[in-house]
Amino acid sequence: MALISLKGIKKTYRLGQTDVPALLGVDLEIEAGEFTVVMGPSGSGKTTLLNIIGLLDRADPGGSFKLDGEELAGRDFNEMASLRNRKIGFIFQSFNLIPVLNVRENIEFPCLLRKEDRAGLDRRVELLAEEVGLTKVLHHRPDELSGGQRQRVAIARALVTQPEIVLADEPTANLDSATSEQILQLMERLNASRGVTFLFSTHDPRIMKRAKRVVLMADGKLVDGTAAAHAETHASSGLDHS
Repeated sequence: MALISLKGIKKTYRLGQTDVPALLGVDLEIEAGEFTVVMGPSGSGKTTLLNIIGLLDRADPGGSFKLDGEELAGRDFNEMASLRNRKIGFIFQSFNLIPVLNVRENIEFPCLLRKEDRAGLDRRVELLAEEVGLTKVLHHRPDELSGGQRQRVAIARALVTQPEIVLADEPTANLDSATSEQILQLMERLNASRGVTFLFSTHDPRIMKRAKRVVLMADGKLVDGTAAAHAETHASSGLDHS
């Protein structure tokens, strides 16, 4: 059974008096443990797709969206928020850290909506901090960190809820080449050691070369889903991937 199963997913946005179709019937399955990239030109629908998978937006009626076998179509926003907090982690290109909180507090923040044992949460944060190389800066605030350290905080925060899937939107876009390489190696290790499913939206060829699978979108449709061997071909296809 696939971790993510989408069938006939459509999404249309209303802008003034105009209907703007973003997704035109997407069928996609993501297996547990995948390291998968969704790519496509600007306006292809990849961000909308990730927002729907991440339960940040709802698809139009009529399609099917199953997460770990559980049908989510038609769920209300409160139910979606609860599922999102339990099963999905997010990594954003702009880090989205809370500036007044230190590293430890930023990592544990998603768990504050839960009633968790304090000692158990503290231990989990410390183990994650060690795993991503942040032990020495747990009491620092974001403005005292490098870009790479901030992204490591974001990765630890995404994992602290022990999610089934992590969605990463252009996670290397604001990092230099050397730091991007370190972050990619870190996510690969976490994928291998923890079995966490990663789904990326990116135009970074370094991520595409590492992907076990590349899903290509255009004009609101899935137009290709390939093995990692084809990632380099897609990366150099000349499309506008912004």
